[in-house]
Amino acid sequence: MQWGEYSNGQRIKILRGRDVTQAQLAEMTGLSVVTIQKAEQDKALSLNTLLTIADSLGVDTSVILGQQAPRRAMAQADRITLRTLSQTVHDTAAGMLPGGVEEVGGADDLRSAISACWERYWKGLYVEAGALAAPLLQQAAMHLHGRPTGEQGEAWGLLADSYRISAYVANLMGARDLAYAAIGHAQASAERSADELQPAVVASGRSWIYLRDARLQDALRLAEKAAVDVEPRFSTATVDQLTVYGSHINFAAVVASRLKNKARAADYLSQSHAAGVRMGTEHRAYGTLFGPLTATTQAVGINVALGLTGKALTLIDGIKDVSGLTEAAQHRYAMDKAMTLADAGLWDRSLDTLEETLVQAPEWARHQALPNVIVEKVGRASTARLRRVRDLIGAQTGISHGFPPATAKSAL
Repeated sequence: MQWGEYSNGQRIKILRGRDVTQAQLAEMTGLSVVTIQKAEQDKALSLNTLLTIADSLGVDTSVILGQQAPRRAMAQADRITLRTLSQTVHDTAAGMLPGGVEEVGGADDLRSAISACWERYWKGLYVEAGALAAPLLQQAAMHLHGRPTGEQGEAWGLLADSYRISAYVANLMGARDLAYAAIGHAQASAERSADELQPAVVASGRSWIYLRDARLQDALRLAEKAAVDVEPRFSTATVDQLTVYGSHINFAAVVASRLKNKARAADYLSQSHAAGVRMGTEHRAYGTLFGPLTATTQAVGINVALGLTGKALTLIDGIKDVSGLTEAAQHRYAMDKAMTLADAGLWDRSLDTLEETLVQAPEWARHQALPNVIVEKVGRASTARLRRVRDLIGAQTGISHGFPPATAKSAL
């Protein structure tokens, strides 16, 4: 049999092997033997149980779900993950719930699973996040279905979060139509949720997809509206409100800079810094991280896009520690730094930064378009050095279905 033809329970049993008993796996995971037995018998496998077992067995959740065989080439895993995620997005939106499967856990379990999915996403593990997003969507849809009329506001919000994660994964993995479909379903769900911030959060996500699709004017219009919709009074704003507003207004600055609109980019960047200063430290909310360090590091890329290379270099000199950012944000800052150095004609330093990131974060890097854009700028460096970096990029190029070729304006 092929790996994907086994059931989830059979795959867990195969992965634990003869050397690890059910009792030993229960001890390794902190779960009960009964929970392990139910998982292996395909009677019940909650998302939190799935995550715990996968971590204990040292495999991705996508391996247990059959979307990636152990040590399988990731390119094939990309295709399987996107196909499964696409089917789940469309089926849940059509009200087609998985037959013979009961809802496992409640709202708290779903929130925990959503957080775990975002953790993988912000580590740059997009295939892993996508593999987890499919069962997450199913559970969120079943949770909504089980709530009585008039008590579904929270459940709609959890479903909106699940669709938004799916859209973000699809966007990074280059699946244009899936990204648009998922963010559309996220918007419809968010508008029925009990959380007034969610519609704006989802709208900002749609503007990000517009940016990848080279629809910069549409991206800016939507990013501006999303920021205005959630702009808080600084004197009374909660840290969650400041996080959402800061990330929204910062993205508006990014899009304005890609359009070479210096005045609007500067205005939005100023508001972003003000929100960061007010917060004092980085904070996570609604699947994003924002704070003063985020505002400063993203200002590097914004100034590069505006052609203000000297200002970007000055910012880089003042940034000493980026460990407070997510792994993906750290890698993205490294790309902005490499782009700045390339614009300044510091070819070797640019390639040093680029090559180091490609080697340290291959899974993140292979879904990024910016490394190719940077290499095109570094046209005067050593030919041998360029060949080595091009080989690294070539080994990590992700798929792209439907999006136009990325440029310095549309690269995420």
